[in-house]
Amino acid sequence: MPTPTSVSRAHLSQQVIRFAGVGVLSTALHLGLFAALVRGGAPSQLANGVALVIATVVNTGLNRAWTFGVSGRRNLVAHHGQALVIFAITYAATTAALAVLGAVAPGAGTLVQTFVVAVANVLSTAARFVAMRRWIFRTPAAGDDPTAAPGGRADRHDPAYTGGGVLEGPQGER
Repeated sequence: MPTPTSVSRAHLSQQVIRFAGVGVLSTALHLGLFAALVRGGAPSQLANGVALVIATVVNTGLNRAWTFGVSGRRNLVAHHGQALVIFAITYAATTAALAVLGAVAPGAGTLVQTFVVAVANVLSTAARFVAMRRWIFRTPAAGDDPTAAPGGRADRHDPAYTGGGVLEGPQGER
């Protein structure tokens, strides 16, 4: 029989893998939009901001449903609002990286700028995961009122959501 610790580790592993998958997708979206906007003539800082906001909204929606197993409309606006606070971490990292690049290599092309944004994005990923897991989609402790927690389970009404917040197959299938 699995121990609570082994179940907890397995749950965390599933979340990390799913978070990484969503991250790859949303990073590709961010970088693709960034490169397209820069090639279209937008200044790199503006292109970064626009692309990152769009990617953040998509990332939050996917992580909410797939990584953390939250469904329904309850706390939807709050979750996206909290994600925009976390967005500031990535925006600050990518903006600073572009500013440094602009000072060091003012004529850097789109490919180099996109690479710099990608590196800064990757470096901020761990902070985003911890913030999503511990703040936005926090699982209430035993005895907590789940309706009071920002990421409470009260809106996890779909029977497909089982296993403590990780989207799995219909109940009983794993």
